Amino acid sequence: MPDPDRTASLMTPAKLAQVTPRAPMSPAAWLDQMAADAGHAHVRRLGELCAEMAGRDRLRDVQPAAAALASLAEVLPALDFGLLRPRGLWARAMGTRKSAGAEFAAQYERIDAVARGLAAQVQALQKKQQAQGTMSELARVEMEFEMRAIEKILDQGARWLQDMRNQLKAREASAGDAQAIKDDALRCDILVARLKVLRAVSSAAQRANQQAQVAAVQRGAMLQLLQQAVATNVKNWQARLAALAAVSGEREPPAPGVDGAMESHRELQLCVKQAIADGGQLQAQEAALADSLAALDAQVQAARS
Repeated sequence: MPDPDRTASLMTPAKLAQVTPRAPMSPAAWLDQMAADAGHAHVRRLGELCAEMAGRDRLRDVQPAAAALASLAEVLPALDFGLLRPRGLWARAMGTRKSAGAEFAAQYERIDAVARGLAAQVQALQKKQQAQGTMSELARVEMEFEMRAIEKILDQGARWLQDMRNQLKAREASAGDAQAIKDDALRCDILVARLKVLRAVSSAAQRANQQAQVAAVQRGAMLQLLQQAVATNVKNWQARLAALAAVSGEREPPAPGVDGAMESHRELQLCVKQAIADGGQLQAQEAALADSLAALDAQVQAARS
């Protein structure tokens, strides 16, 4: 239930006259306070939701996976397929093929370790997304509810002001109580200033909510890319390259096997490159969300001061 002491300033003048303050104070001071405090409870709750959403550092959550992707992109070009085909009798006589094969296997093992590290980071990111995704969405939905409540107050306030100004004109025309007219006019000014503050809060909340929606979509798409495209390409790469690495020191692998492994290697590189680009967009969006939440907090603090 809304606190009547917080919403009375938006009642019609006739209903407003029937409401009494909870604490002893002059009617004029109480009415002024109601105008100055319009939407107080909703502003307070928006501030709480803002702090809650800002407290979940999703940018920090995605950084380990992004770093693992960057590491894999850095080491993939180091795999030298030329080591699989040392040519000539001299190479066979001197055992070059065996040492080259051993080097190729060592290169594969180093890259595979990085790929496994990426898989671990993706799994950790998935768990964080599952744990925080529902709470973040609930906070965003509740933010929408508070925004709608403030928009309703803005509409009510505009109607109240129009009604009050019409009454003031009528009272001025009939030479009513000059001091009362002055007090009511000042009260209108107080409410105008309050509604301006509420509009700023509402606009900042809308921007933050929109940024949160976009970030949630990008976060889900990024996680899906990592779990499906990248994971699938890594598994294909591991299957093909592990087989080559196992025999590379003993004999020259057949050309079709090498060509297939090279193609798998290129596909993984392209997929990782795309994931890095998408990850950069996600990190930029998370940073934009953090900025919009900071802007909302500033407006909330101004509205509560």
